[in-house]
Amino acid sequence: MSSSDRALINAFREISNMADKINLPKTIVDRANVLFKQVHDGKNLKGRSNDAIASASLYIACRQEGVPRTFKEICAVSKISKKEIGRCFKLILKALETQVDLITTGDFMSRFCSNLGLPTSAQKAATHIARKAVDLDIVPGRSPISVAAAAIYMASQASDDKRTQKEIGDIAGVADVTIRQSYKLMYPHAKELFPEDFKFSTPIELLPQL
Repeated sequence: MSSSDRALINAFREISNMADKINLPKTIVDRANVLFKQVHDGKNLKGRSNDAIASASLYIACRQEGVPRTFKEICAVSKISKKEIGRCFKLILKALETQVDLITTGDFMSRFCSNLGLPTSAQKAATHIARKAVDLDIVPGRSPISVAAAAIYMASQASDDKRTQKEIGDIAGVADVTIRQSYKLMYPHAKELFPEDFKFSTPIELLPQL
């Protein structure tokens, strides 16, 4: 086995151990592994310890998956100091500029909608709603997952295939209240968010106001 493969296996093991200690789901472990591998393959962080890169990857993965953990929480399960994780975090963001920013609401849409058994029309509307909400800066600081979930809720409630916040939350791995917070920000702008050709079975005025 090459030393590079060994480094990856050790890092994946470390990420998995840390995630277990703070009950993080497998989706986050998978994303952290992908991040670590991208950094590792790109040789962007020469001279930084793999454990520090692994810890920072886990932190970023949590943020991207909409399950934010603080540096402090990651630190508690890592062998690395908060300062060093913070440093690696900045370096990874810089090195993977594109990948980190591009993790958008769209990444989750098809997976969530198909798991919810929603038709393509609802998925298309939800994708449009989420993208528009982000573009119009209606949901500042909300995680892509919670925005995606709220958009699915909005689109499904306006269509024949209604899904509850709980059903969507269970699939998306976010709390109902998280969906509610994003939905509340989006609801006043609903008219601007739906695609022009959307066929409403429930008009905007009758959507849940929460």
